[in-house]
Order: sequence, then structure tokens, then C-alpha cells
Amino acid sequence: MLRLAFLTLLVGACSSLHVNLVDTSVQKPSNVALYFSVETSSGEPIGGLGATDFKIFEDGKPISEHESKQVILNPEVSVVHYTMLLVDLSGSVTESGQLDSIASAAEAFTDKVAKVHQVGVYSFDGSKDIRKLVGFTGSSGAVKGALQGMRNKKGSDPSTNLNGAIVKAVDELRRVRDAAPVPLRFATLVVFTDGTDHAGYVTADQLREKLDDVDVDIFTIGLGGEIDQGELGRTGKQGFALAEDQGKLNKAFEDIASRIENAAKKYYLLGYCTPSRAGKHTLMIEAHKDGKTGHAEHEFDATGFGPQCDPAKKPTFPIGNKRKALKKKAA
Repeated sequence: MLRLAFLTLLVGACSSLHVNLVDTSVQKPSNVALYFSVETSSGEPIGGLGATDFKIFEDGKPISEHESKQVILNPEVSVVHYTMLLVDLSGSVTESGQLDSIASAAEAFTDKVAKVHQVGVYSFDGSKDIRKLVGFTGSSGAVKGALQGMRNKKGSDPSTNLNGAIVKAVDELRRVRDAAPVPLRFATLVVFTDGTDHAGYVTADQLREKLDDVDVDIFTIGLGGEIDQGELGRTGKQGFALAEDQGKLNKAFEDIASRIENAAKKYYLLGYCTPSRAGKHTLMIEAHKDGKTGHAEHEFDATGFGPQCDPAKKPTFPIGNKRKALKKKAA
């Protein structure tokens, strides 16, 4: 298996799609597999593309679909996404009479996200530690059961350890993600809260320092008038939603769920058979959508390659989350 030699995003003057190459698998007899995302120039995810919406070039020359046998592979063989829903169960939430509304909104959130991610639900109050309500699973029914039980939950400490809970949640997400047996692993944290940190275990500056260099996507959902929208936005690096009252909770949860669901659809795992049989070559993958294009390049070594290639062969990506390193290379 060839390690990623270099990664570059190329968006020409007439192009308006961004193709972000996450990783590449190259193996004998002559298999190449590419895991990448496609977005608009404004960052909107592009889903629903088929194998024929991509063109493959080697050393500047197009490779025909008949020769490459290119196919879209099921990403589940190599990719896993974990999403943690972290729910505020401090006194201001549990004593407000809003738990039913929160649980219902969270259930609708789970219906969407569990289709594409492994979902776990954790809670926090004023205590130092977060609590697991249900571990990561692709079963929306199991998550719903935990959320049903949450309707009557009472925290052990009525204070709000929001900052400390986020730090603990990020560490737990990374632990679970890094233990996954598949090579490409991603983590998303969704935080629901109705207020701000009161416990003081972790300061706002310490939280920002923690999140500055963390390889976890974070969304936040706020409820009510005590929310500091600036802090909500700074913590929710990938996005946030504010519900001014419980009547708008469903929309806030649905908004974040849609963002996560759509973001998952922008990823593609494309396999093909290279006609190259020796030496190093520059591969370019080009995406097409409604007259718009975008592309990315990668260099690979075809030494020892030959016939009898099955484009659907399981890729051999290196085990480990490489997202953070690749982002730095692409910057």
C-alpha cells in the first residue's frame, strides 16, 4: 500500500466545485481507490453523484470508463463516523418542565443522523464528569430508548459544567474514534445547552485553547435567553442553532441534523483499475455537476501492476485518523 505522497486542491478560474482528497489506497493487481468530498465554492456539500459524474486522468490523459471500470464503493467497508449528542441536564433544564420537548427534538435528530453515523448520547450537569445514556450505535431505536428515559432524569448537581463537559466529550469521542477497526474515522460533537458555564472547572480561555487544534467537528444548539450567542458560535465551530423558546427546539435540532446528514453525503469512495503498469504517475480526479467542475491530484507508483483487477476490491487505507494532518497539508 502506498502512503499518500502529496495532496493538493486545484480549483481553476472556471471551476466552482471543491474536491478534497482525504486518502488514497493503491494496491495490486492494479487497484486505486479514492476517498474524497465534493462541495461548492461556498462550502455546500454535493451529494448524489454517480461514478459517471467523475472523470479520471493519469499524467494529463483521460482514462476511459471502460478501461478504468470505475465504481462508487460502499464507504462502510473503510469509513466510520461517530456523533455524540451531549445534553445539558443541569437544574435549569430539569426543573423547567422542558425535558419532554428536548427529548422529542433529540429523537427527531437521531432519526436523521443515525442513518449515516454511529450515535451516542451523553449528559452533563454541574458534576466534573459526563454520563453515558447510550453508547455509540447505528440503531435509532436504541438511542430513542435512552432519550425516553431522559424525560424523567434529574442531575446530581444543579450547576452547569458546560466547558468541562465539552472537554470531556471531545476526549471521549476521540478515544472511541481512535479505537475503531476501520482506517478512516471521523467524529462529531453536538452540544445542547440552555445556558452558560457556572461550575468553573474549565475557563472559557481553556476551552478555546482545547478546541483550537482539535480534530472533531462541533455543533451547538442553544435554548432560551441566557445563551451567549457569541460563545455558542465560537464553540460550534461547524455551526450552531438557537431556539428562543421550546416551541422552536425541533427546528434547531432539525437544522443541525440536516447539516450533519448533508455533510456525510458529500463523501465518495471511488474505485477504479489503472492501466499503468510501472513507474510513478499523477492521477487527477475531476468532479462534474450541472456544468461546474473541480478536481484534485495525487501521485502513485504502479510498479509491479498487472491485469485481473476488480474495481470493487476492498481498499487498504492506513489505519488511523489522518484528517487533521491532511487539512494542514491542504492549507
